[in-house]
Amino acid sequence: MKCVFRIIFRKLAPVKPEDKPTYLAINKWQPEDRPREKLLEKGARNLSSAELLAILIGSGTRNENALDITKRILDECGGSLRQLGRMDEKELMRHNGIGSAKAVKIMAACELSRRRSEETGQRDEPITSAQAAYNLMRGQLEDLLHEEFHVLLLNNNLQLQKKVLIAKGGLTATEVDVRLIMRSALEHHATAIIACHNHPSGSLTPSRADHSITSRIKKACELLQINLVDHVIISCEGFYSFAEHGQI
Repeated sequence: MKCVFRIIFRKLAPVKPEDKPTYLAINKWQPEDRPREKLLEKGARNLSSAELLAILIGSGTRNENALDITKRILDECGGSLRQLGRMDEKELMRHNGIGSAKAVKIMAACELSRRRSEETGQRDEPITSAQAAYNLMRGQLEDLLHEEFHVLLLNNNLQLQKKVLIAKGGLTATEVDVRLIMRSALEHHATAIIACHNHPSGSLTPSRADHSITSRIKKACELLQINLVDHVIISCEGFYSFAEHGQI
């Protein structure tokens, strides 16, 4: 009998305070305040970044709901989605409540955002300005923590034929082989090119190396009768155009 009473007592014993969630679960909120329902009713544009991320990760922990977690992550990123997009799996998993599966979802969403920004929408539209080149390449370059040097290969109408990665380097410099640029242009029958590279530091001031490689590319283009339209430096602060500054 004592064993029976012990079992009954265990079943009827109140839940300890530490076993109870210390927050109000999202599914207990008013429907119009829940991120998923709010998105369906009012549209994604009416949700905060934290609410959109909460929908992605789906669930919280014993002590935080999904929205509390995403607010905390964004606060630690200074509210910057760009900074969030720079995080890898290990960095995301340092945040309590984010495991590998949730980290991968966030990384996938950030990558989709980058790819969306890279789409020109109208491939036949000519790239006639540094702004257009920046719009095309910013998603690919502005968040990188290392330097990359790309060329946009264009036809007579300045329409994009191909984007080519020429070199990938360190934090402050990239060795660029001008011969690779010219070979790519000739192989794809490009009659004009735009050079693009990023500054992970955020600075938009061209370095001595930037001026040097621009000069070398220009000379090589003149020999092969290829038009060097511009050299655009891209960072999280915007862009710098050699052409707009009269340096091409």
